Amino acid sequence: MTPDETPVDDAPLWQLDGEPELAAEPEPVIETESDSPPPPLRILEALLFVGGEPLAADRACEAIRGLTPPQFDQAVHALNRAYRLQGRPYTVRRQGQGFVLSLRPQYRPVLDKLYGAVREARLSPAAVDVLALVAYRQPATKQEIDGVRGAESGAILRQLVRHGLIAVVHRGDHKQREVSYGTTPRFLELFSLQSLDDLPRVQDLQKM
Repeated sequence: MTPDETPVDDAPLWQLDGEPELAAEPEPVIETESDSPPPPLRILEALLFVGGEPLAADRACEAIRGLTPPQFDQAVHALNRAYRLQGRPYTVRRQGQGFVLSLRPQYRPVLDKLYGAVREARLSPAAVDVLALVAYRQPATKQEIDGVRGAESGAILRQLVRHGLIAVVHRGDHKQREVSYGTTPRFLELFSLQSLDDLPRVQDLQKM
């Protein structure tokens, strides 16, 4: 069961003292410059909005002073409840060991029009091979991928980065000059995977 589906009406919502519960139709608020830090709930929402790797409770607690894992769960419930009441097109959903801010299913066509559906990506067989190597060997360097394929993979890697299917996950240091690549949340989403653990295993592929 996802946080969006969990009944939370009877559970206390995590919010700051004096912070009103979000209403179904909130009054317009004009943002003004302030010296006071934003409320933790807004910081958490900003972390989800930025994207990247799924936001896990331990990472959120490191970023937000005083936040505890139970409060993190309550905050996710609070955001989803507010989004439902306000009719927002997005929700916070679990992905792997963390959470991501994601469009609701009925709004997926909008994203497909902007970025193209899977069938519109038109990946070449070579690109599919490189993507599979990154997925199974990540973090993987260009040198490693070239060695397995026996061919130059630089242009294909850049293509996959542009498609948002892979990204640089580690930049080389003085000992390792090459960057390493890994798959992105968009890769998981496009291939309907909750996490990398859902990738077909070798024995599964042999049965196909």
